[in-house]
Amino acid sequence: MTKFISDLRLRAAKLGKHIVLPEGDEPRMYHAARQLVDAGICQVTLLSERTQAEKLAAQEGVDLDGIKLIDPAANGHGELLAATFAELRAKKGVTIDQARDQVKDPLYYGALMVREGLADGMVAGALNSTANVLRAAFQCIGTAPGTSIVSSSFIMIVPDCPYGDNGTMVFADCAINPQPNSEQLADIAVSSAATARALCDVEPRVAMLSFSTNGSGGENPDVEKVVQATRLVREKAPKLQVSGEMQADAALIESIGQKKAPGDPVAGHANVLIFPDLDAANIGYKLTQRLARAEAIGPVSQGLALPVNDLSRGCSVDDIVSVAAITALQTQ
Repeated sequence: MTKFISDLRLRAAKLGKHIVLPEGDEPRMYHAARQLVDAGICQVTLLSERTQAEKLAAQEGVDLDGIKLIDPAANGHGELLAATFAELRAKKGVTIDQARDQVKDPLYYGALMVREGLADGMVAGALNSTANVLRAAFQCIGTAPGTSIVSSSFIMIVPDCPYGDNGTMVFADCAINPQPNSEQLADIAVSSAATARALCDVEPRVAMLSFSTNGSGGENPDVEKVVQATRLVREKAPKLQVSGEMQADAALIESIGQKKAPGDPVAGHANVLIFPDLDAANIGYKLTQRLARAEAIGPVSQGLALPVNDLSRGCSVDDIVSVAAITALQTQ
């Protein structure tokens, strides 16, 4: 375990948060729940039919002591959650009977628990697709005030690197939005700054990346998109340090930054890199991960009103524990 992950878990443990794990048919969730409770990282609720859960736990050699079990098909919260969901989706024609059926889906039950304050966050994706996890989160929780989209980021930790904060940087959006427009790019930047504060415990310095710095690329719609996005970020978050449009070397390397953007406080000091589209962001984080042997933590979901995080279906137990800690920290 890296020092960064260890520190994340220790910081999460101080908060005493409650995380719901809706995939109660997945053995990895039982081992992760045990580790989370034993390490004091968070309280845990597993969603599963009790008899089935106890059978699976016995097969896996996991003691369920201290882990709460809820059956979405039979629990007393179901009527409250169904009423909430019916109200949320009334404009889509969802009736109370349809809502009762929907909340039997553990993803929806878990997301509604978060909305109703019965849990502080949700972690899923070991069995379910990203689309299904985020659809439940979007329909039950929605986006944060002032944010139009859900996005994602990776925390990149580059060994022996002077850039960012001793090699720690946030890259976004690496996993969700293929071609964000200016407004969406601005929202991604503001959400990513919040991620940097919550998870990296730093003051964000945001660079809006482009192939151009301060007009060096000439008139181009791709450049103008980033320029406009930068203006919108400043309107949305006037206290946030943000600059753009800016090339990656100008964002990271002080001597180049001050040459291309003299006097700019972010140039050469950026620790949050906002890429203009998913192609650039995904390629950028994977190149950094492989060529620089960087640790890539994520994707971290951001932009939701309350924290829900998606896992890779190939995730390890250790991954689930770390993402639960991240989710707890995002509640701040």
